[in-house]
Amino acid sequence: MELRTTFSIEPSPVKITYNDQVMFIGSCFASSIGSQMEIGRMPVMINPAGAVFNPASVCNTLDTITNEREFFIDDLHLYDGAWLSFYHYTDFSSDDPLVVLEKINRRSKVAFDFLKQTRFLFITLGTARVYKLKKSGLIVSNCHKIPSGQFESKLLTVQEIVTLWTAQLDKLHSLFPQLQVVFTISPVRHWKDGAHGNQVSKSVLFVAVEELLKHKTAPHYFPAYELVMDDLRDYRFYNDDMLHPSTSAVNYIWEAFAECYFDRNTINNWKEVSKITKALNHRFNTDSDSKRNYFAERLLKQISDLKVKVPTIDLSREEEYFLKMRKPK
Repeated sequence: MELRTTFSIEPSPVKITYNDQVMFIGSCFASSIGSQMEIGRMPVMINPAGAVFNPASVCNTLDTITNEREFFIDDLHLYDGAWLSFYHYTDFSSDDPLVVLEKINRRSKVAFDFLKQTRFLFITLGTARVYKLKKSGLIVSNCHKIPSGQFESKLLTVQEIVTLWTAQLDKLHSLFPQLQVVFTISPVRHWKDGAHGNQVSKSVLFVAVEELLKHKTAPHYFPAYELVMDDLRDYRFYNDDMLHPSTSAVNYIWEAFAECYFDRNTINNWKEVSKITKALNHRFNTDSDSKRNYFAERLLKQISDLKVKVPTIDLSREEEYFLKMRKPK
């Protein structure tokens, strides 16, 4: 008797290896999956402007990067003593506008250089609802807890998203012909819209993405939303807020993601690397130098072996840590 509705995911014909740069842009769910690649020390960049949730803001982020736009103080907004950008997450804010501008412009340049060599771009869309500044009509990426009266909300139509992203896909292909774009829909529910509003918003995203998959550049789709809603489908796979997937759910999606986009060799390498990176958080319940030395020597040997197998991998931080842990004999 089957007690779950499982489904198979067709493996990607093009695989991600440790030689391929990958960028994730979108909702906080994009950060959850991208961080798994960071744990495995794969060449990845996650949300260079901070988390963004709607299709228009994702486009704004990409345009800021690909147009090599430089931000000036007139592009910032002063609110409650903090300078901020409506194109960026709160992490970029500061009481010093020069600090904000330096951080934004430096990050954008790094992102453009990274994107030029990127093989896969994963776009995670969370909602079709956008928020506009009333005084300018600008679609903001983040409201920065500014009073809601300064914004008006709008649900993008399928056609608006398709038109916006058709142009974006054309542009990305002309700039980066090697780039493979993959769309995902975030399983995180946007409860501000209410139960029905969230479903309507997600439906708009699904129909729009379905149209975009017909684009001449042949973008792909990864069913992260379906894995949570149709496969796991249980509140024990959610955090306490009952809106965000739990660690177990993220790990489950990550396993499906890896099976889809990695070959067996890459999966095995990732597992080895993740054990090393997680070992940095290991806490000893003993002051025994011999045990610490054994632990450090074992990890240093694993790092040495991995550097031979995957020459591009950067485990310098981990190597330095375990070298310091090892006591001289």
